[in-house]
Amino acid sequence: MLSRMSTLLYQHAAFADHRVPQGHPERPDRVRATARALSDAAFDGLIRRESPLAEAAVAELAHPPSYIESILKAAPAERLVNLDPDTWMSPGSVEAALRAVGASNAAVDAVMAGEAQNAFCDHRPPGHHAEKTRAMGFCLFSTAAIAARHAIRAHGLERVAVVDFDVHHGNGTQDVVEGDPTIFYASSHEGGIFPGTGHAHETGVGNIVNVPLDHGAGGIAFRAAYERTILPALDAFAPQLLIVSAGFDAHRADPLASLQLETGDFAWITERLCEAAAAHCDGRLVSLLEGGYDLTALGESTAAHVATLMTAAKG
Repeated sequence: MLSRMSTLLYQHAAFADHRVPQGHPERPDRVRATARALSDAAFDGLIRRESPLAEAAVAELAHPPSYIESILKAAPAERLVNLDPDTWMSPGSVEAALRAVGASNAAVDAVMAGEAQNAFCDHRPPGHHAEKTRAMGFCLFSTAAIAARHAIRAHGLERVAVVDFDVHHGNGTQDVVEGDPTIFYASSHEGGIFPGTGHAHETGVGNIVNVPLDHGAGGIAFRAAYERTILPALDAFAPQLLIVSAGFDAHRADPLASLQLETGDFAWITERLCEAAAAHCDGRLVSLLEGGYDLTALGESTAAHVATLMTAAKG
């Protein structure tokens, strides 16, 4: 029997079937590392579900049909193809990307139905760099934006927030929602690196908050960005559902950037976001895996994040 005081975990073997070239950082070992981290006895209380496969048309919540068709047609029957120097597809990529969409939307449905307090979707490829008409940055579909739009369309919500603490700015999420006042998007990220967006002056229609951090910044600067800017803006928006783009590549061990966060910083931001969800959303929060490319740091940070979600669910 499901309990509102529980955390859902969505996983699927298909996420390891999205293959990339040898040496690529967004590799199948990422979800193997997170799965190992979440197999510890401390996570026995998780309610585990297989990530469902979304119909491709569901992605129209963020992308035009022509773009979706281009992704489906680009999928190879064998071997690998690249859409740009960073973004690759294999025979299993479409299923993985559509299961990421399916899991995110199913998690929204379950949390909105009161089946659980919150949820974590342990999937790949990530989604926050996929713009309306452009795959990039390892991403094919804008998963967080699709989930936010799904919450509004399927559940009649008027205000959904997406908070993104990946080290890279979620240009794709911003591209999809920047003209939509029903969706709030806030991002902390390292300034001056890929994808080159996320400046503080990018505010959409008043629904976008970007806090770029200096190269080498650590937990003090990260926490200040939330306490001084992002969390007050989130409180002012008063969302009815909170979606988290949970990238763990701001960890000091990550090879793709230079922020110096520790595992404890991810537990801290998760706790703060759970508090915001409790204040505005009756605790409803859905978290989606984005980046994180050092396997040890990714596993440890994911474990800290999900353990904090479980603690919040238990009240």
